[in-house]
Amino acid sequence: MCINMQVATADDALGIAALRSAVAAKLTAQYGKGPWSGVSTEKGVLFDMRESRVYVARQRSSLVATLRLTTKKPWAIDCKYFTPCKRPVYLLSMAVAPDLQRQGIGRLCLGEVKEICRQWPADAIRLDAYDAPAGAAQFYGKCDFREVGRASYRGCPLVYFEMLL
Repeated sequence: MCINMQVATADDALGIAALRSAVAAKLTAQYGKGPWSGVSTEKGVLFDMRESRVYVARQRSSLVATLRLTTKKPWAIDCKYFTPCKRPVYLLSMAVAPDLQRQGIGRLCLGEVKEICRQWPADAIRLDAYDAPAGAAQFYGKCDFREVGRASYRGCPLVYFEMLL
């Protein structure tokens, strides 16, 4: 399987919003309403593009995944759990199209993220994930991210992960 990951443009915003919303709808239908249930909008994606670097992954010409990277610490992340480093990058809002999940696309995206971050340059990749049936904590653990701490967000257990580069 091959994907092409590139920086998203404003022309991608509507497709990214639709993909993120489809993932949220699937998770809500499967696991009930939770912090993962938010609907994305084109306006919200365009805001994300101003505040961080948004990427899209395509297979042929179809949008199959999206994610955000930023060097600015998100407000919800508590750095006391992480290994001190000078240039961390935070992975935010990763989503794979619902009908293409569990086919290795997420793992391929993370491989691309590692290369992007090494070129940035970055010392570490940090993220948080819900430790709930609708969350991705187990996925990141299987993808060589190391659990460094736990917290709670909106009553849902959250796991902090990092990968040192």
